[in-house]
Amino acid sequence: MFRRSAAVSLALLLGPVAAVSCSSATGPTGAPSNLATSASSPLPAGSASASAPVVRATVTDGLQSPWGLVVLPDGDLLVSERDSGRIFRVSAKDGTRTEAGTVPGVVAGGEGGLLGLALSPGYPADHLVYAYLSTDADNRIVRFPYDPAQPATRQLGDPAVLLTGIPRGPRHNGGRIAFGPDGLLYAGTGDSSNPALAQDKGSLGGKILRLAPDGTPAPGNPFPGSPVYSYGHRNVQGLAWDPQGRLWASEFGQDNWDELNLIRPGANYGWPVVEGIGNRPEFTDPVVQWRPSEASPSGIAYADGAVWVAALRGTRLWRVPLDGDRLAAAPQEFLTGAYGRLRTVVADRDGTLLLVTSNTDGAGDPHPGDDRILRLSLP
Repeated sequence: MFRRSAAVSLALLLGPVAAVSCSSATGPTGAPSNLATSASSPLPAGSASASAPVVRATVTDGLQSPWGLVVLPDGDLLVSERDSGRIFRVSAKDGTRTEAGTVPGVVAGGEGGLLGLALSPGYPADHLVYAYLSTDADNRIVRFPYDPAQPATRQLGDPAVLLTGIPRGPRHNGGRIAFGPDGLLYAGTGDSSNPALAQDKGSLGGKILRLAPDGTPAPGNPFPGSPVYSYGHRNVQGLAWDPQGRLWASEFGQDNWDELNLIRPGANYGWPVVEGIGNRPEFTDPVVQWRPSEASPSGIAYADGAVWVAALRGTRLWRVPLDGDRLAAAPQEFLTGAYGRLRTVVADRDGTLLLVTSNTDGAGDPHPGDDRILRLSLP
């Protein structure tokens, strides 16, 4: 059921950056291994250690290629399945799963399909759910009403298309969407395996987009009339805000470096000219970089003074402690190899984390019960 892997030791040094190793660990208990991570700022000495999160419960299992996850006002969950296009409601009380319905127009294949979900900021009144999905021609953002009083499989209303033309490819489709504290909708997109799109401000590929709830470009965007908020990204898969309203985003690298970035409006994050820390004034460097074998970061969440990063290829959960807009200590890894690929992490209102595995997506090693949603308590 669980996957075990040995701790790995790796010191990554880049210029003046000091790599600080975490304490060693064994097994799937959530203790960090001694992998060191390269960061873009010096790290405080002696401040790297923290207790491990504890897997408190399996909320549900038996999901197929789950991707997006949102928490409803009553604590129940909605989770999307990438390949089937279905959305399930999961009871927070007992894990009972109800099929809400299938989102029409989803064309799965490669890394495309039904991806991120977000709730309208006015959900208690309007009951609107937003989704990022792939069609046969593009990636797009839609919204639809959700009515749990209707029969199972028929609870999703007709989708309204809000934004089309996000480039689609067999890989690098982005897909994470989330409403920020400003009430605006943010979307992480990928370069669709065409790296030049990331530097083209006229393309929606390789960007973070900021939209009004109706899908139009948000007022005050850095490029007037455009939904583009930042550019030069390869494949953005995680979005989260800290208590001061700063936006953080995870990004897949290619062969050398994955990234955790602090997002600033109008900033250029360098892809494909730079991967990872480039120390070039025209580009914004990541706050943290990892080797892809230890990360391939997907969903992220902010909780307990840190950004938590779900790693796919790295099969672990990273904790990145922050002091404002800088690292407070070396990132630490937990659950290494214990549950396979990790796709999504969400901070619940009770202070726990919800963690979605991704072993049935064609790139993992499924075990009985995969895929599952786990609930983690933080120390």
